[in-house]
Amino acid sequence: MTRLSVALALSATCSFSAHAADPKPDAVVKTKSIEVRVLLDDRIKADAALAADCLAEGKKWLDKNAAEAAAARKADPQFSRDGGWEFERKYEIRSVIADRYVSVLRNDYMNTNGAHPNSDVNTILWDKADNKRISIRPFFTETADNGATMKAMVKAIIASLRTEKKKRDASETATDEWFKGVAPSLLKVGAVTLAPSTEAGKSSGLAFHYPPYAVGPYAEGEYVAFVPWETLKPYLTAEGARNFGGARPKGDAEEP
Repeated sequence: MTRLSVALALSATCSFSAHAADPKPDAVVKTKSIEVRVLLDDRIKADAALAADCLAEGKKWLDKNAAEAAAARKADPQFSRDGGWEFERKYEIRSVIADRYVSVLRNDYMNTNGAHPNSDVNTILWDKADNKRISIRPFFTETADNGATMKAMVKAIIASLRTEKKKRDASETATDEWFKGVAPSLLKVGAVTLAPSTEAGKSSGLAFHYPPYAVGPYAEGEYVAFVPWETLKPYLTAEGARNFGGARPKGDAEEP
């Protein structure tokens, strides 16, 4: 096992066991089969509509996994030999653009007592004006599958991923085989957030978040590909042009 994979395994193992210092969960189920909890950050809680939306989704996830753990315990008499499962979901705001578009990161931790814990990441783009989830579609003139916008986006994403892999000395996995899941489609391009900017109220571009296994082996962990807004400028709508500008803050580039 490489040093990186050992570090990742230890980090994942500790992330849940350290929850005693975390804030009180906003939803939790604890049984003989599983402890699963959902947490919202304080900025989400300050927005009643967004908090209600995230919590409703989180509770469905909580109940689903509790039911699956109970079924697994019933089916396997040895289920409890290593203790019950441990799951956690965190919702955290990544950026707020023009005091309207809120990007939320949804991070999942899952330990079913297998070879190692697993994690997942997804995103929510929330429109505060209409109190609903949206896609990045309003920012672009067209987002058809295999269209010009999506092809340009995928090209830039893969270039960013190759750069990130080089930084991690993981160039051997910067291959078409690992990138084949990044497709020119809104549903397949990756979980996206609006990256913050050095210019107040603007987004510096799109950040695409990939969990372990998505674009590299587990030992490489999570990847974030950044596409600066200038790359996509030819495809922006008037709304997109209003909301993009500036550069990516240095500190943001250093975070996963």
